[in-house]
Amino acid sequence: MKKPRSSGTRKLLHQGLRKLFAFFPRRIRFSIYRSFVQCDLNPDARLVLKIAETREELQACFKLLHDAYVGSGFMQPDPSGLRATIYHALPTTTTLCALFDGEVVGTISLIRQSAFGFPLQSVFDLTEIHAERGKIAEISALAVHPKFRKSGGSILFPLMKFMYQYSTTFFDTAHLVIAVNPDRIEMYESLLFFKRLKSHTVEKYDFANGAPAIGASLNLAEATKIFKKVYSGKKIEKNLYSYFIKARLKNIILPTRRYFTTNDPVMTADMLDYFFNQRTQVFQNLTEREKVLLDSIYDLPEYKAVLPKVAMADAASRILRQHQRYSLKCRGQLTLDQRDGHQQIELQLVELSDDGFQAHAKTEVPLNIWAGAQIQLGSTEASSLQVMAVRGELHEGYHYYGFKLAEPDLAWRKFVNALKSGTTAKDLDNATLFLLDHEARAHNATVPFDLAEGEFDDSDRR
Repeated sequence: MKKPRSSGTRKLLHQGLRKLFAFFPRRIRFSIYRSFVQCDLNPDARLVLKIAETREELQACFKLLHDAYVGSGFMQPDPSGLRATIYHALPTTTTLCALFDGEVVGTISLIRQSAFGFPLQSVFDLTEIHAERGKIAEISALAVHPKFRKSGGSILFPLMKFMYQYSTTFFDTAHLVIAVNPDRIEMYESLLFFKRLKSHTVEKYDFANGAPAIGASLNLAEATKIFKKVYSGKKIEKNLYSYFIKARLKNIILPTRRYFTTNDPVMTADMLDYFFNQRTQVFQNLTEREKVLLDSIYDLPEYKAVLPKVAMADAASRILRQHQRYSLKCRGQLTLDQRDGHQQIELQLVELSDDGFQAHAKTEVPLNIWAGAQIQLGSTEASSLQVMAVRGELHEGYHYYGFKLAEPDLAWRKFVNALKSGTTAKDLDNATLFLLDHEARAHNATVPFDLAEGEFDDSDRR
């Protein structure tokens, strides 16, 4: 019987093969990577991919991530046995998970830009990506359970497909960015066509325990075209274009949303307290600025009780909340009255604030003129408004406008109150339940409340 190789021998053999592989031309290396692709269009029914939304699911994700990062040298062991960062606490972060027979066996997080920025922003320059159209999200916290790492991508590929599908259809993302170890960057380049950022390599990346890291980005609109060009004609199990773009896996549970928002926050006050106060010291280690930012994000009484105390919290947070924005992806239609009839302009709403919304259009919109607007807030929710474009700019063929509202209708008021009063995705799903009182007030009131209250009068329309 052959004596099994020690882990040290296997590691040396692996390093030797990697060095030998590096001598091959880039084109051949990438071709070899693509030969390993094995897409299963009918995965085992025991595999389920979903948003991690319960305490148990998130805890299993953070534990899997901790063990993977410690094993790779990307972090020191934490007494909690978890890797939970401040980015996991934000409503603009979504953690995806893969469960096999009820056990979490894979996880990946998508961090969209917020007041906290991205982890990789501290060391990589994203100026060129910011100059392009569309929102950015960082792929982070990827881990697969050891027992599935040698199974031909049976967890990794479905998880990556879920990530791609969620990013493009639910997360309103145009660009993905990553910071990965140099040993792993070519997988992202060869299979997914990420392009390295200008600052190619950071020798010591603090977010990964001082390990070297390479930054890269992917334009999702361009990626679709590249996938089609490279993978079309390949066998179905090796065709990532068909797998990512066309295939629909029955194992993926996509979120259901009452409104066309772009986040799926899950952190209740109790969960924030459990993960970031009780199990880890994440909140305790925040800077004063970070505490103020967090305080402004979770501006509800039940959250204040678990958030770290902030010096001069009221003044600082009030300033930040004046600029608070809610991310949307709602379609609308603007109707302008003209001498020869009506002109209709298609809008795409992208952000909402207390006094209006931001939208872009392919057609120029005149400023300082009241017009009617029909906004589809959700699959069964629509609003009729009088709006005025008060500022605009042209960027890469699209006209971006800031609109203010006159008197909002009941559907819009419910929408705004749901966003302001709810913190998790379930809050929005159950919006009617906690807004019944508001609806009753709106029905009986002679003066609009909330968004319209005290902000506009009839003179604004003239």
